[in-house]
Amino acid sequence: MDAAQEPEENDLPYDVFSKACPSRGTLEHVTGRWGSLTLGALYEGSLRFNALRRRVDGVSEKMLSQTLHALERDGLVRREAQLTNPPRVDYELTPLGREVAERLLELIHAVEGRMDEVLCARRRYDEVRAG
Repeated sequence: MDAAQEPEENDLPYDVFSKACPSRGTLEHVTGRWGSLTLGALYEGSLRFNALRRRVDGVSEKMLSQTLHALERDGLVRREAQLTNPPRVDYELTPLGREVAERLLELIHAVEGRMDEVLCARRRYDEVRAG
């Protein structure tokens, strides 16, 4: 599709700024703390639940489970259960999930790369508020 055929922003059938739009829920799943970290971790490759939980430091088992269900429902994560004893379940990104994770990782790297500035701004803000 060339640039002339790409839909204009206003021509998209969904509008995340509308409270009734289903894209808003997906955006919440993707950009919430656990969703973004889970997608970022899975970008590195397929992981089992406990390995993913260790990678996403601080997430509870319950929250990770809920996050994975939401991301799977949205078509971003694929769950593959293998019939072994004990059962083995692996999680990996779908092609859509990989595309979304790439964009999230750009944002994550931008934030990480500018943290010195952020920390300096926080100190200035706190000094003004305290002072």
